[in-house]
Amino acid sequence: MICPECGHANPEAARFCNACAAPLVLLRPAREQRKTVTVVFCDVTGSTALGERLDPEPLRALLARYFERMKGIVERHGGSVEKFIGDAVMAVFGVPVVHEDDALRAVRAALDMRAVLPELGVQARLGIATGEVVVGTAERLATGDVVNVAARLQQAAAPGEILISQPTHRLVRGVVAAESVEPLAVRGKELPVGAYRLEAVTGEPARRDGGQMVGRARQLRMLRDAFENARDDVACYLFTVLGAAGVGKSRLVSEFLRGVQARVVRGRCLSYGEGITYWPVIEVLRALGVQADEEQANAPLRELLGDGDGGASAAEIALAVRRTLERVARDAPLVVVWDDLQWAEPAFLDLVEHVAHWSRGAPILLICMTRPDLLDRRPMWAGGNVNATTVLLESLTPDETDRLIESLGAPHGELRDRIRTAADGNPLFVEEMLALMEEAGGSDVAVPPTIQALLAARLDQLDVPERAVLERGAIEGQVFHRGAVEALATDELLVGERLLSLVRKELVRPDTPQLPGDEAFRFRHLLIRDAAYDSLPKSVRAELHLRFAEWLEDRGRGLSELDEIVGYHLEQAHRYAQEVGAFGSEWVSLSERAGARLADAGRRASEREDLSAAVNLLSRASRLLAADSQRRADVLIDLGYALIGTGRFDDARVAFRAVAEGRDAAAARGRVGLLAAYNNVAGEFAMLEQIEREIPMLEQARDEAGLAEAWELVAMVRSWIGRTADAAPAYERAVHHAQASGHRRLERRIIGMRAVQEAWGHLPADEGIDVCAGLVEGAGGTSAEPYLLLALGFHRARQGDFDQARRDVRRGRQLLREFGHLLMANSSAQIEAHLELAAGDAATAEAVAREAYEELGKMGEQGFRSTVGCYLARALLELDRWKEAEEIAIEAGELGADDDFVTQSESRQIRALVAARRGLLEEAEHLAREAVAITDATDAWSVRGEAMATLAQVIDTAGRRPEAQAAMEEALRLFSRKGDRAAADEAKRRQPHLV
Repeated sequence: MICPECGHANPEAARFCNACAAPLVLLRPAREQRKTVTVVFCDVTGSTALGERLDPEPLRALLARYFERMKGIVERHGGSVEKFIGDAVMAVFGVPVVHEDDALRAVRAALDMRAVLPELGVQARLGIATGEVVVGTAERLATGDVVNVAARLQQAAAPGEILISQPTHRLVRGVVAAESVEPLAVRGKELPVGAYRLEAVTGEPARRDGGQMVGRARQLRMLRDAFENARDDVACYLFTVLGAAGVGKSRLVSEFLRGVQARVVRGRCLSYGEGITYWPVIEVLRALGVQADEEQANAPLRELLGDGDGGASAAEIALAVRRTLERVARDAPLVVVWDDLQWAEPAFLDLVEHVAHWSRGAPILLICMTRPDLLDRRPMWAGGNVNATTVLLESLTPDETDRLIESLGAPHGELRDRIRTAADGNPLFVEEMLALMEEAGGSDVAVPPTIQALLAARLDQLDVPERAVLERGAIEGQVFHRGAVEALATDELLVGERLLSLVRKELVRPDTPQLPGDEAFRFRHLLIRDAAYDSLPKSVRAELHLRFAEWLEDRGRGLSELDEIVGYHLEQAHRYAQEVGAFGSEWVSLSERAGARLADAGRRASEREDLSAAVNLLSRASRLLAADSQRRADVLIDLGYALIGTGRFDDARVAFRAVAEGRDAAAARGRVGLLAAYNNVAGEFAMLEQIEREIPMLEQARDEAGLAEAWELVAMVRSWIGRTADAAPAYERAVHHAQASGHRRLERRIIGMRAVQEAWGHLPADEGIDVCAGLVEGAGGTSAEPYLLLALGFHRARQGDFDQARRDVRRGRQLLREFGHLLMANSSAQIEAHLELAAGDAATAEAVAREAYEELGKMGEQGFRSTVGCYLARALLELDRWKEAEEIAIEAGELGADDDFVTQSESRQIRALVAARRGLLEEAEHLAREAVAITDATDAWSVRGEAMATLAQVIDTAGRRPEAQAAMEEALRLFSRKGDRAAADEAKRRQPHLV
């Protein structure tokens, strides 16, 4: 039975603490917990020689004095001696109760231990390390790697030296003098251990009140009003600022004091130590210049200042302090700032309330800064005093947080968003995270160890039932339901009563429930939830996650994301059970249960076009399902196509290869998927042959989804080689199989891709507009919509309706980005660039194509990138940047497959036009005729017309007008067949004399 007030261990049957008399009726026996603690090892050096020199009796007496002094020092600083090992002492700070300054307490204790060694006649080495341990086990010892690290640091230290670990140094570096030493190679550790040589403690932790104050205007106005009331009424006013650590209490008071016309003195309550009751008063008296030998220093004041006989009572001391403050305030208004009242002793709190209630005839403003914990001890703080005001500082709003981050110079983008989310409106957290981020090179956002210690200490002040409720809420997440906590708790916890207490303590607040008929609560700060969760042993986490998942399966049937949530909790239960070595039948089945839930959720995410979520869920499902199961094979196929959509080709190929070996339908689907994720090396004709070899196996297995994927790819490859009319039957078969499989997203994608390919190919523009416009009306919000909009815009651009075409194409590309289809969002830049070139805006065409060209390059994609590159080169040519245009055209041609007719034709056209401008007419004509030949066998009428128009331009430059006119006539005939009025008008504009 560990007392929450003083940390004393009591007999199990005790009702009151044997050390401080605090009631224990709400406590339960100590339980296993994960905590971050600081461990101190102190070992006497030369003990063997000492044993040889001294008789056993004096040696025993010496060691007894040594152990007694070491134990006394450790306990005076709030630590506990875990064990004596020979002539070594192991002390732990943070057991049984964590304090936010445990590392600093340990450092101070170690320095005091070293200081008394000479008077004991011995020398010792000391090591200090901070890290996570498990406490509350049957052995009642802290266990964890940090214990070993502290012991190894002690062994590596020289006599009289104190070595501290890097984590310890990070917690105390602002207040100690320490010198870095070479990393230590220690037994049992793979990597060298970083360490510092501790010299001294140089100060107290700094108060962060120097930054810009954001928000708090109303509270600042109230504080100024309280001072004006005290000054004008010549009376004493008590103003209490409540708020969690780091929320800005000190900053608010600092802003107020900056402009106040008064004498200001401060006193701060200490968290531990001897004589701390009146320490804040002593600080104030000294600041006011009161000396123990002054004429006005009566017996109670001399008592406080260390020159009394110990006979003054608390009431006499309070009276003397009040009269002193009144005497000073009669000369000028007095502001007394009392800080950290959550650590104040009862006698000091009585003193403050005495001054506030009884002071008369002097303008005094008492400002008390404290955490809400004070109200647990003093629910009626300042009650009955009409001149008392209490304000609670809440977290900053999101807008205020953004302003604070801006003032501190945080980077924009994702890092700033992550800081905002993690800090959750706490100014201190923002500053600490930014400082840690800058130290780490600005690459990541982490929770600083100082904040972790702060939150862990706050939770350790709770009684055991309250903490148990908080921990069970943390299992569900930042928002949790009362019903879930009750399902995970015992009847003895009285959940409703504990939740109300946690609300009063500003740890949770009511929220909107997601489950009908239940109550919901939200952790005041996500990091509080994390601290509560992290304190649970992994075995307990596993059990609670499993129990919550089973409760939610029954209770949450109406939730739209039930599979995702249940799957997550089963996944966590499996993970922690695996980590602690649980092998029972109950745990073995968890992997399959979790994988099945996540697989279903991933398929739904894919169906609703949320590819990022689909990739996440399907990846996790694939790791949980049995390696040889059909379900895992299906998941990997879905994952591969989702990865292609997000542009992660390498990862997609890994997923497909995992199922591509073998002679079954799943393997055939895997091989088709590998072809879909190809890097444009083999070429389209080779791909077509490989796909068609896989189809019979899929037909034999009646794998409808696999057949839909295969026929879709057949259709797309036929389109890529310029046979869009031949692709139509393949698209129809793909749609038929997709419908039979029930794979709605695949069906919609096939319809959309067909529309885009036919817009490039044989379908006349006016007919294409009718078809696409009709389909768009019924495709809103589906995967077909963006592709249909792209095709519709492409057709409209060919007819010269550029304004509407822009709206269609840009909306289509935006939808692709929103759906997470990053590959197609970038690939479709070729349509937008083509449109802008047709509209005569080469600068916009260049910007659009260049952005996509670079993004596709980052993805490692080559097929679509090569075509986008050609339109980038075309735009550069229009902007008279010939050399750059030629370089990009050559690069694009090398990227594209040999039978990629659009890329290879466009690349040669651009090079031909550059060569013609340079006067290399023979080379230009050769390249132009190659471009025409490449497109001749295709039904892409506009592409063929563009190649022919380029040939006409090159021949005309050579002065052979009749041939040029014939080529132009053919180009116009091809444009007419497509209904491409815009291309025809542009050709006529360029070469009007050939028409």
